[in-house]
Amino acid sequence: MRLKPQRGGKAGMVQDERRAAAGWQGRLDGLGICASALCLLHCLVLPLLLAALPALAARLGPHDSLHWLVLAIALPTGAIALGGGWRRHRAAAPLILGVIGLASLAAGVALPMRELFETGLTVAGSLLLAGAHLANWRRRAGPLAWRRRCDLAC
Repeated sequence: MRLKPQRGGKAGMVQDERRAAAGWQGRLDGLGICASALCLLHCLVLPLLLAALPALAARLGPHDSLHWLVLAIALPTGAIALGGGWRRHRAAAPLILGVIGLASLAAGVALPMRELFETGLTVAGSLLLAGAHLANWRRRAGPLAWRRRCDLAC
């Protein structure tokens, strides 16, 4: 069994705190990716399911409160994960993509428009937000860590 060398002092504690914060923010990015994928499924599959099963459509109906709830979860999760990632790696692209994605999601929920435009705007926002979280996750882990994960998966 190999023991890890002990780090002492303030530098070791700061490094441990940064590592713990990076793990927590990485989990938020993972949650953001999963939530964006579920949003995409909801926007694309549910209308097809409701068209195929009219009895189900009569019972479910349009529920705007679900969209507001998802937006209320996406906004702080995206802001914390993408903002924390920017503070760590200083890459502006994931942050800009995330802001555009969150703005598209908010516009799709808040602005009165036809359902087709709302769905298109929400799907585009969801894809942009998922891409931003993925880019943030990759940059946070570093190029070598990401390459190792890909080698293990393939």
